[in-house]
Amino acid sequence: MSTGKAPLYEQLLKHRTARPHSFHVPGHKLGKGIHPIAEEVFQSLLEIDMTEIPGLDDLHHPEEAIKEAQELAAAVFGSEHTHFLVGGSTVGNLAMIMATCQAGDLLLVQRNAHKSVIHGLMLSGARAVFITPKVDPDSGLPVGLTSEQAAEALERYPEAKGLLVTNPSYYGLGTSLQPLAELLHKQDKVLLVDEAHGAHYGLHPALPLSAMGSGADGAVQSTHKMLTSMTMGAMLHLQGDRLDRKEVARYLGILQSSSPSYPIMASLDVCRMQMHEHGRELLEQGIRQITYLNECLRGTKRIQAYRPKYLPNQTQDPFKILLYDAEGRWTGFELKERLEQLGCYPEMADPRYVLMVCTLATTKEDMDALLTAIRRIEEIADTASQPPEPIISNLLQMPSLSEPVFFHRNIRTQQDITYTRIVEAKGRVAAEMIIPYPPGIPLLYPGEIISEQVIAYLERLARMGSRFHGHDVAATGTIPTYTSAQVTGIAGDVV
Repeated sequence: MSTGKAPLYEQLLKHRTARPHSFHVPGHKLGKGIHPIAEEVFQSLLEIDMTEIPGLDDLHHPEEAIKEAQELAAAVFGSEHTHFLVGGSTVGNLAMIMATCQAGDLLLVQRNAHKSVIHGLMLSGARAVFITPKVDPDSGLPVGLTSEQAAEALERYPEAKGLLVTNPSYYGLGTSLQPLAELLHKQDKVLLVDEAHGAHYGLHPALPLSAMGSGADGAVQSTHKMLTSMTMGAMLHLQGDRLDRKEVARYLGILQSSSPSYPIMASLDVCRMQMHEHGRELLEQGIRQITYLNECLRGTKRIQAYRPKYLPNQTQDPFKILLYDAEGRWTGFELKERLEQLGCYPEMADPRYVLMVCTLATTKEDMDALLTAIRRIEEIADTASQPPEPIISNLLQMPSLSEPVFFHRNIRTQQDITYTRIVEAKGRVAAEMIIPYPPGIPLLYPGEIISEQVIAYLERLARMGSRFHGHDVAATGTIPTYTSAQVTGIAGDVV
């Protein structure tokens, strides 16, 4: 099989060139029906926005171009089988969990999991035991799980079907996965990896090994985040026989649209070809820009890049840059706002850091613009706010292992929920996930007792301007709660 081609993309171009008469969906008819105001921007893309007609294959039963494109992707990303995803890593996480767990089964889960993992537990009816990851000692940022933590959890909960970890984190921090894979496989259990931010891993010697390269059974990668596919383009990689591939495919057929986006799938195909032909070279160019930025930042006065003190087996993605005010006077939110005012748009901010996501497409021009913005910000440093309070990481306050938590699919009615003022919520039970976004990692899960430390952290986030998915804590000043007497039967029961 020749890997120097993009079979799905090429088939779409071939069909477009034939100038066919469309008597099928989509309704814009290869872009001919688009509103004139959008024609210049959308026309060329809509000409390959097709549906399942002869020659273009079917994502839910691939036999031709899509099948070949997925096989080529598996070869490049080191898996035995790869599924194209048009719903981001979210749909891959859901499918992995639902193919692994039936109702009542138990799954070990790294505590700082994306909300899609919790939704997968809800849909499967599975129980979860949360393992609090190790924390970088200076920043308070979660790093990842150690094999010792996993071994302790398996000894306490031998019935667990496996372990789901997030590696790397949104911040680019993680741990070596090989010891975890070896430990789990000795007990014939699965290692599932939410590798949404690690699609580039394993493709350059300066980067950590990928989950597939480390022995994971299943891994989801957001190809659109750190590589070059379109937004919502992702891949689910599988290897070995511990994870039932037929069940994975069945759940993807349920969860993914029956009208998947051909432009998104074609962008996955082209991205794979790009990484096969020029991946190492392009990543090398990106790393050179990172090196240049880091060298220049060593000469700045206050705005610096955080460099963690490594724990054993810790990994870090060099393409994630954490900027912060070394004097501690500006919060991450304030620094983010000033960067945006100067034309540099970060990925996210938290009370201390601003996360800058760089990729193989980041140029020296981008880096120079960022450095210019930083220097201009430092010129007005004397107008900075008063030093903020010490940063609280709620992960530091949590036990290493939770009790088993059962996320019911049928949530109690809205009448059961009380919207409690944040300052009065101590000791009550969270009724919904509380999700600062980005990164979309729940700070509270349904059924968790709300602690004083979590209240302090939520107050801080709300005061500093953090956004929330679902219930907006910042806008309302409240948390959806149950009293402890209402806990029985709700989502998040400890069982």
